[in-house]
Amino acid sequence: MAKMTERMQELFNKVHIVVLSTATSDGTPNAVPVGAKKIIDAETILISDQFFKKTLENMKTNPQASVTYWEGREGYQLKGSASIETSGPRFEETVRWIDELSTKIGAPLKSKGTIILKIEKIYDVAPGPDAGKQLA
Repeated sequence: MAKMTERMQELFNKVHIVVLSTATSDGTPNAVPVGAKKIIDAETILISDQFFKKTLENMKTNPQASVTYWEGREGYQLKGSASIETSGPRFEETVRWIDELSTKIGAPLKSKGTIILKIEKIYDVAPGPDAGKQLA
């Protein structure tokens, strides 16, 4: 497992939208914007599924996924294995979180599932000579 540094976590929490990328079992890519995200620990992130269709289908047959996020000239890509939870304590907590968020922003959101990404590799995506460099 790879661990996010405090700075990587700070930036993840700061940005409003990240890009979640998946692929079909034959390699057809899919990337979607995601706003409902949290850090569980330095090696694990949580994403709530409100609208996933292709993304969810992809994860069921190919659990490899990545999350990319950036601000200005700093950014990171987290690659790892995704799992889907639709029951249990973590899922119930996610449902409550999204219900609260729905009320706060005045939009009808409902969590259908919790995506858990266990981070296996971290890459630099900032422009420059270190772009694409594996950091962890």
